Amino acid sequence: MKLKGADILINCLLEQGVDTIFGYPGGAVLDIYDALYRNGKINHILTAHEQGAAHAADGYARATGKVGVCFATSGPGATNLVTGIATAFMDSIPMVAVTGNVGLNMLGRDSFQEVDIAGITMPITKHNYIVKDVKELAETVRRAFYIANSGRKGPVLIDILKNVQVAECEYLPQKPYPLKQLGIDTDRVRETADVINAAKKPLIIAGGGVISSGASAYLKELAKKLNAPVTYTLMGKGAISDGDERCIGMLGMHGTYTAAKALMASNVLIALGTRFSDRVALNRELFANGKKVIHIDIDNAEFDKNVKTSIRVLADIDTYLKTVLPMLNAKGTEWMEEVERYEEGEKLKTDTSIMAYKILKKASELAPRGNPVVADVGQHQMWTAQYFAAERPRQFLTSGGLGTMGYSMGAAIGAAFGTGKLVTAVVGDGCFNMNMNELSTAVTQGVPVVILLMNNSVLGMVRQWQKIFYARRFSQTTLDKKTDYVKFALSFGAKGLRIEREDEIEGVLKEAYSYAAEKCAPVLVDCRISCDENVLPMIKPGAAYDTQLEKMED
Repeated sequence: MKLKGADILINCLLEQGVDTIFGYPGGAVLDIYDALYRNGKINHILTAHEQGAAHAADGYARATGKVGVCFATSGPGATNLVTGIATAFMDSIPMVAVTGNVGLNMLGRDSFQEVDIAGITMPITKHNYIVKDVKELAETVRRAFYIANSGRKGPVLIDILKNVQVAECEYLPQKPYPLKQLGIDTDRVRETADVINAAKKPLIIAGGGVISSGASAYLKELAKKLNAPVTYTLMGKGAISDGDERCIGMLGMHGTYTAAKALMASNVLIALGTRFSDRVALNRELFANGKKVIHIDIDNAEFDKNVKTSIRVLADIDTYLKTVLPMLNAKGTEWMEEVERYEEGEKLKTDTSIMAYKILKKASELAPRGNPVVADVGQHQMWTAQYFAAERPRQFLTSGGLGTMGYSMGAAIGAAFGTGKLVTAVVGDGCFNMNMNELSTAVTQGVPVVILLMNNSVLGMVRQWQKIFYARRFSQTTLDKKTDYVKFALSFGAKGLRIEREDEIEGVLKEAYSYAAEKCAPVLVDCRISCDENVLPMIKPGAAYDTQLEKMED
């Protein structure tokens, strides 16, 4: 059948199983939005800003494992997507961003709202396309989804010129391209099995690749067979339940005492789908000094980039674990018993006196079990990773690699639409002020989200660094905004509550979760905390774990 380009786009999205799009219309995408209206089969969520749309598509993808989709017009609409695209790129999140652009006859003439969005996004996408011929459109859309969702996942941008949207050509429906399974070198897998079988103290490090590949069940089986502790990166939180007896919490700059001790005592590291970022491998030379490092990853570029490995296997984590598990011997309990003694020390070093701890621990208890929790970026992000338990993969969502302040509101909206569940969003007052406009989206769309606004009137993490490393010279980190966030929430049509004292925590949080669930509406809780509450432990990049442990043990 012969269709206009805009209709071909919508039909191709339906081919790919797209049920929800986040976006904002404009002149260069009017024909696309008209086709979306006439088709009527895809739910479109109108956000307050294009950056919110990109973060919503990201949150949708993280929470569901499906490709997130966002729309924007040309020029500023397209450039407003850039931060969200970069956020997805850094964390390997599958997304397809569709932008409109001026017609072919106007291209390169500095036309109204013309921008080279393909050139701008080249470093932060897996691939991007400028579609100049309607005959290329359907194949481009299909390839974009395949690229976004295959191998190491990531965002793809499709820039569709205005003339392509109105031109006609033949359209033939097709099924999505099947994803190819990456092969595996069984001899190399056997080599890793031999090293693991000989290891006295193996430590498993779970990265985001475990979640992306759907390998969490095999990870748990591996830990059980080896009787080995599992630590995770920020992106790997949820790969194994925080309640699992072998889970020892997060590794890295703000990780647990137990994970740091286990890292120092271990002799073999089994790194699954992690890139050894500077927040994990704080000192690249000392991180794995004297240890054998087995690195499994789907991206060849990650090997030996940050940490020198002993054996590397290019494979999907799911495939590797299925292959290696039958080759491994069951181990005794001695190593795990040693790690459990570290955990006793952990209890003595956790600061349970701060309000942030008390609020997040109680929220973790009261929130519906297994429902998504979204953390923005800063102190509250680390507190959430430390204190808010994740029971399953895709439960904990945050911007890890790019560290995008303002991420949480859009991502929470995307996660809610992707899962149909009530979402908890933890955000600092600095982050909230960056994208607070998306509260209007949550209200308009009836999104059940409990927003825990950790309000300390400062840029907490930056201030903490200034306190420790810059002799308390608090340059431009005191916000001191006069905003009444409860009234602000009410003015947007949301419910506003406040926590100022410890004895208010449980009652207010119960009211918040009850209201959000019953009314299917957002609730903002203004959580007043001290500007001097710190994220601990804190290991400065470049420092050695053993030096930091000495300080912690003192």
